[in-house]
Amino acid sequence: MRVLAISKLPLLLKPFALSLLLSLSVVLLLLATHTPLHRRPPAADEPLPSSSSGSGGGGIRIRPGYTSYDAYIQHQLNKTLNPNLRKIWTTRDWDRKVRVFARFFESLKSRKLLSESSKALSIGARVGQEVAALKLIGVNDSIGIDLVPRPPLVIKGDFHDQPFPNATFDFEFSNVFDHALYPGKFVGEVERTLKPGGICVLHVTVRHRTDKYSANDLYSLDPLVEMFKESELVETRTIDGFGLDTEVVFRKKMKTKKKMKQIRRS
Repeated sequence: MRVLAISKLPLLLKPFALSLLLSLSVVLLLLATHTPLHRRPPAADEPLPSSSSGSGGGGIRIRPGYTSYDAYIQHQLNKTLNPNLRKIWTTRDWDRKVRVFARFFESLKSRKLLSESSKALSIGARVGQEVAALKLIGVNDSIGIDLVPRPPLVIKGDFHDQPFPNATFDFEFSNVFDHALYPGKFVGEVERTLKPGGICVLHVTVRHRTDKYSANDLYSLDPLVEMFKESELVETRTIDGFGLDTEVVFRKKMKTKKKMKQIRRS
């Protein structure tokens, strides 16, 4: 049909029409080969992270190489489902990690950032060591999420899309921020599910690259702080947390009376 239409054009316009048709075909081909078909797009209001080509710069760098969101998930599952790692995590590694996490959480309790009455969530909890540590220090209303569940401590959940209603938790902890393909979605889900006044504690590294399963590299805390639009930075401190070097604490802001009235009206 296109050839027939072009054949009816005046002689002088035929080369121009053919050139235009070929250009459009090339553009469509490039779009088809470079656009992932199954990747979840970032939310419309998700802030784009800063980019850095190396550890000498500032910001956050999303690691390339994923052809789809499913490919990213499968890459994470390769570690989480590794039978040798799971055996280590649940046997010889279990007591040591529970003790270390318990010390971190006890410190947060002493700083009035966590209490035994807190409803707590561990994000990316794997086999549940963080949850066991929370329960060990008396925070009994605790649960973890991970791509692979391990009842009763860990239920299935994607940290880009937490399976909980708004304002569910008083406290959220994670040491897997570096595994987020969409850091803005990760933070957005934390703020959505935290209660006003709730505390989020992240263990991150800003001094070196993390392992091959990380999806982003953080070169300064500035982009992380900027992502927490509904929270304020409470404190940061240097730690030694299983290869992570910095603890960052945020508190979700309390809604003003004006905002509460607007929510009720809507």
